[in-house]
Amino acid sequence: MDLLNTLVDKGLRRELPTREEALAVLATSDDELLDVVAAAGKVRRQWFGRRVKLNYLVNLKSGLCPEDCSYCSQRLGSKAEILKYTWLKPDEASRAAAAGVAGGAKRVCLVASGRGPTDRDVARVGETIAAIKEQNEGVEVCACLGLLSDGQAEKLRDAGADAYNHNLNTSEATYGQITKTHTYADRVDTVQKAHAAGLSACSGLIAGMGESDEDLVDVVFSLRELDSDSVPVNFLIPFEGTPLAKEWNLTPQRCLRILAMVRFVCPDVEVRIAGGREVHLRSMQPLALHIANSIFLGDYLTSEGQAGQADLDMIADAGFEVEGAGTTTLPAHRADAAEAAAAAHAGGVCGSAAGSGGCGPAADAEAPGCGSACGGCSGHAPAQEAPAQAAPAQAEPGEVRPDLVAVRRRGAGTDLAPNA
Repeated sequence: MDLLNTLVDKGLRRELPTREEALAVLATSDDELLDVVAAAGKVRRQWFGRRVKLNYLVNLKSGLCPEDCSYCSQRLGSKAEILKYTWLKPDEASRAAAAGVAGGAKRVCLVASGRGPTDRDVARVGETIAAIKEQNEGVEVCACLGLLSDGQAEKLRDAGADAYNHNLNTSEATYGQITKTHTYADRVDTVQKAHAAGLSACSGLIAGMGESDEDLVDVVFSLRELDSDSVPVNFLIPFEGTPLAKEWNLTPQRCLRILAMVRFVCPDVEVRIAGGREVHLRSMQPLALHIANSIFLGDYLTSEGQAGQADLDMIADAGFEVEGAGTTTLPAHRADAAEAAAAAHAGGVCGSAAGSGGCGPAADAEAPGCGSACGGCSGHAPAQEAPAQAAPAQAEPGEVRPDLVAVRRRGAGTDLAPNA
């Protein structure tokens, strides 16, 4: 296909596709699917080889959120029967993180429900970061605490955080249909604050909320403009008890096309398969590794994923390798820019936000980068070994399918062992 050849050439040059080309990827037929995966795989291998980065989520505070995000099982008014608990102590969080690191995770993502942290919360998370890094040499720590106030990103950086996650989730045009208690602009502002503080910015999306192809392209182009280092792609987990419980709009083929479009638009950033991959990709998860270079290991924030050992077996069986702790994830041009920016911020040289012409990490002017996230409210946490289950049948739009969504009952916030 001329389209795919063009997209591969652009991806190898870090050149932005046109909106029409991105939309055309989403419009390809199932007969063309393997060609799409193969083309995206060429771009993925150019910048990341056959490495797969493992990330591990620890849910520091579960439920009890005052925000009304329709997709979230922790939202205000949610009737989902999830675990609810307040802040884990630093030693509890460190023990939870150690399970993921033992399973091969390079990055630990510390997530807390809520609109945003107080300064006391930031200090508490700083103590947790210190405890994790003391016990796990070389581990990256990403914080995901909601909307940031002025100065909080700098405090997290000074406490040892390497990255900050805040997802855009969907397009600006449709954001108000998903959430009323904060705005799309609020989310952009937080990503920019993280960038300006010298943190590696992580921002992504949630697919499957009833959005159009145009919405998906809009949000991914916005993520590229924000120039974050990683982009998590979440697939909606329709929790019973939330407004989107009947939104079963995804097939494995649709998920692969979405991932491919993200890779073509954001060729040289960490594209992470995040929440919902087991529910929606199912037996096609190994194919997705040819597009994305990063996954979460084990369970999510409030739902269960497949066993960590199954993830490791899948990676090996598909011919990929787990990225080692001593390996730099990002390509050299992005890693060097990020390191220089962090050093400049640490020295008090710059305070400009991403995209303002300041010292935020960026590719060349013709090819700005993209963004990543930790999995948001579909995210991960530790868990106990579960019995093997047959792949679920495809749900139909309009159905509520609690049988396809297992609520997390193990790992962080419980007395049961994690499944990493």
